[in-house]
Amino acid sequence: MRGTLMLTWILIICLSQVAVKSQYYSKTRPYHPRPVKVTNLHVFMHETAGITAVQVAQANITSNDNNSSVPFASLVAFNDPLRTGPEPDSKVIGNVQGIALLSRMNASSTQYIDFGFNTGRFNGSSISVFSRGEPELAVIGGRGKFVMATGVALFNPIIINATNVILELNITVVHY
Repeated sequence: MRGTLMLTWILIICLSQVAVKSQYYSKTRPYHPRPVKVTNLHVFMHETAGITAVQVAQANITSNDNNSSVPFASLVAFNDPLRTGPEPDSKVIGNVQGIALLSRMNASSTQYIDFGFNTGRFNGSSISVFSRGEPELAVIGGRGKFVMATGVALFNPIIINATNVILELNITVVHY
């Protein structure tokens, strides 16, 4: 027991010396920022209820006072095609994945959306949006060609009915 206690104290002293003598930072280098780029995108999101957008959770409440097709406190997950036009046969350039939480009785929502591109100039890049479901959404980040992205995504509903939603998106992205 005494030998174990002595070994423990020796290890503690050795480890404290290693922590004191090591450096946790690297040498400072000058910062050379890359030039800022602004990219304007015009794309269309095609959503089909029950296929590309599915309600995954709902609060356990008995009333639906707003008579909405999607009740208050619902969580919807979606994975929609991102296309070049409003036509159902227009070219698919990526996908839109995300979740929307209906948090108020007037059917507004808070949304996290990721626009992923898998063809063309922005292949492998994505734009992340996190905002309330108003006509404009805040761009909060990106990857690939859209590193450190900020900006705004404006959406205009083209078709909204019981089974389909087509949204026109004009996205202005400021990135490096």
